[in-house]
Amino acid sequence: MTMKTKVLLLVGLATLLLSAGCANVKPWDRGTLADPIMRSDRDPIGDAQAEHVFFSREEAAGGRSVGGGGCGCN
Repeated sequence: MTMKTKVLLLVGLATLLLSAGCANVKPWDRGTLADPIMRSDRDPIGDAQAEHVFFSREEAAGGRSVGGGGCGCN
């Protein structure tokens, strides 16, 4: 395989990977995508519990207004 072939193959593969996320959404399907169940932050209690677990175990602040050490004594 020549260098030119490798470069063309790499460019083609990159183009395929970058264009794979594009999709046309029909107007009648947009309501489904806008449903609150599709949101990642729809469960504030579950988010708080997960943040507490990460904060207590990893000795790190998650960037969501949580401060302190990793001992779990906050």
